[in-house]
Amino acid sequence: MQDFISQYLDYVGNTESPTTYNRWSCISMIGAYLGRQYSFKFGHFDIHPNKYIMLIGTPGARKSTAIKVAKKIITQAGYNNISADKSSKEKFLLDLAGEDTTDLSDMLEQNIWGVKESGASEMYIACDEFNDFIGNGNVEFISLLGNFWDWNGPPFESRIKNGKSVSINDPTISILGGNTPVNFARAFPPEILGQGFFSRLLLIHGEPTGKRITFPVPPDPAATAFIVEQLIRIKSTVTGIATLTRTAELLLDKIYQTEKPLEDIRFESYSTRRFQHLLKLCLIISASDFSTCIKESHVVCANTLLTHIEHLMPKALGEFGKSRNSDITHKIMSILDTASKPIPLKEIWEYLHKDMEKVGDLAELLRNLATADKVLIVNGGFLPHKRVIEEVASDILDYSYLSKEEREVSK
Repeated sequence: MQDFISQYLDYVGNTESPTTYNRWSCISMIGAYLGRQYSFKFGHFDIHPNKYIMLIGTPGARKSTAIKVAKKIITQAGYNNISADKSSKEKFLLDLAGEDTTDLSDMLEQNIWGVKESGASEMYIACDEFNDFIGNGNVEFISLLGNFWDWNGPPFESRIKNGKSVSINDPTISILGGNTPVNFARAFPPEILGQGFFSRLLLIHGEPTGKRITFPVPPDPAATAFIVEQLIRIKSTVTGIATLTRTAELLLDKIYQTEKPLEDIRFESYSTRRFQHLLKLCLIISASDFSTCIKESHVVCANTLLTHIEHLMPKALGEFGKSRNSDITHKIMSILDTASKPIPLKEIWEYLHKDMEKVGDLAELLRNLATADKVLIVNGGFLPHKRVIEEVASDILDYSYLSKEEREVSK
């Protein structure tokens, strides 16, 4: 029998969303659904399968479709700890603690007689417009979410603005958000690059598939029921502490001992947590295989998927955090990424003349990009210089786990 992720990709195959969006939405859904019932012993701490995942692409890349389908499936499987589409830090903490904020007299009573014992400690933030949820530049909220990614400690306690206290046992957060590079820069100030939240976030770059389905066919109810049943099967069978086969253990050790930081300096903090990301993904891949034993094949699959999206994360981030001209540079690269032939300076200027004072500034930016090996000058025009992922023979990577579409995006 196929693993659950393969089953899910078959189920959502007839949509306009890129395969990589559907794949990582499914990965996020499994991690959220399992919560803390499945874990990996890691020294003094436990690692859980919750993930922070952001689908990033141009408007119309069908991020929302992938997120909404996953949200619908997990809801039908009985999961109801889903966040509001818009929240504040204070309201989020109350929701996470299971507090009812609709009855003001109840709130007053709790402030006088003490704090009501914490309820739900899990929350799945599944928002196709992530900025609507978190707002712009909300550093305190961002920092809080960063702390919850790998919480191992006593109950989280906080006193919020209205004087109410909350105590949350084992806060467990999963995130599946959608964003564009431009809106990502609005939500997250550049200093976020050095904070814990950014090191815990996976950026999933996707490109429009080119599919045009005029009248999407509703899914077969039997197919939907099957997917929901399989997700419930994961919940009922994948519990407790994960075990490792000896070959999987040796492979993970080899990966950890030989892994190198990402070339893009903006991901320096991410590289320090790369192995924890891999272990979380191994938990999800084994769960997708309806197993609590992490096998060699699970490690290879997880490492391949992670390596693939890491190759594209700089592209997902665009020019965020690079320079004072990062917004213009991002527009230039977006224009060139769609090119099938070299684009002359005059044509690029037609797109950007409202954003810049003179064409000479554009020419200088393009020269700088060429010097940085981001742009190629071909026959008087410009093309993006794309790095191709190396599909070399390896015992830690197997690109057959990726679809043809996913492998083409890497080129």
